[in-house]
Amino acid sequence: MKKLAISFVMLLFVTFGLMAQVDRSKFPAAGPAPEIKIKDAETFTLANGLKVFVVNNTKLPRVSFTLVLERDPILEKDKAGMSGFVGEMMMGGTKNRTKDQLDQEIDFIGASLSASSTSMFASSLKKHQGKILELMADVLYNPVFPQEELDKLKKQALTGLAQSKDNPNAISGRLSRAVLYGPNHPYGESQSEATINNITVDDVKKYYQTYFKPNIAYLAIVGDMTKAEAEKVVNQYFGKWEKGNVPTFTYPMPERAAKQAVALVDRSSSVQSVINVTQPVQMKIGDADYISSRVLNQILGGGSASRLFMNLREDKGYTYGAYSSIGADKLVATISASASVRTEVTDSAVYEFIYEIRNLVDKGVTEDELQKAKAELAGSFGRSLESPATVANFALNMERYKLPKDYYATYLQKLNALTVDEINATAKRLIDPDKFIITTVGNGSEIKEKLAQFGEVIEYDNMGQPAKQLVADADMTAEKVIENYLKAIGGKEKVSQIKTAKISMDASVMGTALNISFVYDQENKRYAQKQSVGGNVLIKTKIENGKGALTMQGQNQEMQPAQYEEAVLNSFLFPEAIYQNMGYSLTFDGLKDVDGTPAYKVIIASASGAKLTNYYAQESGLKVKYENPASGDTFYSDYQEKEGVLLPMTWTIKSPMIPVPLEAKVTKMELNVPIADSDIN
Repeated sequence: MKKLAISFVMLLFVTFGLMAQVDRSKFPAAGPAPEIKIKDAETFTLANGLKVFVVNNTKLPRVSFTLVLERDPILEKDKAGMSGFVGEMMMGGTKNRTKDQLDQEIDFIGASLSASSTSMFASSLKKHQGKILELMADVLYNPVFPQEELDKLKKQALTGLAQSKDNPNAISGRLSRAVLYGPNHPYGESQSEATINNITVDDVKKYYQTYFKPNIAYLAIVGDMTKAEAEKVVNQYFGKWEKGNVPTFTYPMPERAAKQAVALVDRSSSVQSVINVTQPVQMKIGDADYISSRVLNQILGGGSASRLFMNLREDKGYTYGAYSSIGADKLVATISASASVRTEVTDSAVYEFIYEIRNLVDKGVTEDELQKAKAELAGSFGRSLESPATVANFALNMERYKLPKDYYATYLQKLNALTVDEINATAKRLIDPDKFIITTVGNGSEIKEKLAQFGEVIEYDNMGQPAKQLVADADMTAEKVIENYLKAIGGKEKVSQIKTAKISMDASVMGTALNISFVYDQENKRYAQKQSVGGNVLIKTKIENGKGALTMQGQNQEMQPAQYEEAVLNSFLFPEAIYQNMGYSLTFDGLKDVDGTPAYKVIIASASGAKLTNYYAQESGLKVKYENPASGDTFYSDYQEKEGVLLPMTWTIKSPMIPVPLEAKVTKMELNVPIADSDIN
């Protein structure tokens, strides 16, 4: 017992001694990078040039087939957007199956089959691989490209384009591509209504006939299949695919800006600014700086511990998140840093972006930052290896980029060997802090002058084209714009005679019928708006007895003072006729481009600061747009005469709360009719 007690005491001393030697305030030193054992994909090539990669994995009884075409980027010019239709057109039916039959056969076996302009993908249970390969081959060899499918796709594309014109992030992406690459580069062009309408079935057929060739294709097979079986089925289904000559293209490398500049899209309804600080870079997988550029980006803006995130979000509170990217592409890539920030801190956020980028290049990174970035990237790489598809992707990359056979097996060793000096040298080689383009989508009247400190501010429209230089009449004022509007719709006297109105409008959102009704009772200072689906009122707004209330799905809520003031501004059918009597102020904000129509911008504001922003066509004087940062923008068209006054019969509403623009048409309009309490309540 005594010996046992002594042994126990000695064990305690040893334990405490060991604990005393561990400094738990520091991370353990990193060990040597492990050697990654990545199973090589087995390969073979058909006589027609199709290169095949097989990754055998029997954990699940499934198999997938990924076909990739390796072609040069294409400048589509007046057919921009055409390649986006190719895959869906191929899936639109074959010589042997209609689209519905094809979809039914895929669904019946619980499989997946899809296509794009540069790929095809098929996946199924092992027992159904013959059937899914039969369907894949049928789509590959026998597409019929039906006209009705193209008509449907073009309609969807036009709807999506209309929506993107009011989406700040979509506008920012389009703008960045346009200013970096220009319209004569495949990465710089954007589709438009004109280019979409130009696309024909023959264009899609010609693309298919030109580029779907086995000699520029790779096929990756992942799943429950051996190389021997793969050789048999690939020859069976793809052996007859005929090779052909495929055109190649070269494009000049986009040059960086001669000096820093600002590209601005004025979206005056924005309460945030979308900022992207960007420049082109030559970088592809396997380049000497590729792995070090991953580390560099991780430190700058690759995650929630990066410099940009910690500065703009955690320290300054400008945004929910600020990030960066350093791309990789066989042709040309970009270096970018981006965030969405509050309008009032736009210039401050740009300053911090530039500061962090310049500081990274001039002063470099620290050892601590380097080790953390390595750990994050190594962890991400390790997790990616859990997917068999990663091995297939590695095999494809090694072939496409001519990488060494051990490139991925030694990836962690190369990552772990990087030093602070090497990362700093990469930063100086890749980044030029003085030649960034700062693209910004936001309220131009609030941010344009502040952004001028960072370089020349050049305005663009929402399609990434240089903004039209519109010059307002030298003597134009807000009061004159309003006067011209009232004259254009029938005259102030006629307008003043309209005391009440009931308006009912019908619209459709994603196939669902929607009714919007308005009740205006100017003399009694009452107003009501209802939005109904199937006769059920979803949202109701009313103003009565000096108070405002909002009802959503049966839940009533009294308006706060600021909400009430804004609602009052919107409670008049013709607010332009009463602004003086109500003590509202007018601000003239120049001539703007409203979807191709030059229009004067006028802001009507109450003493409390509530604002109503309208646009009036320069030529006709008619109101063409109402702007509201919260509910969205409303565009007015199809003016018709009612009791001597012109009123818009079509309202197109673009709101962040609905997925596509909503076109509402007036179905009933009653002027100067009695307004009952039931109409308001």
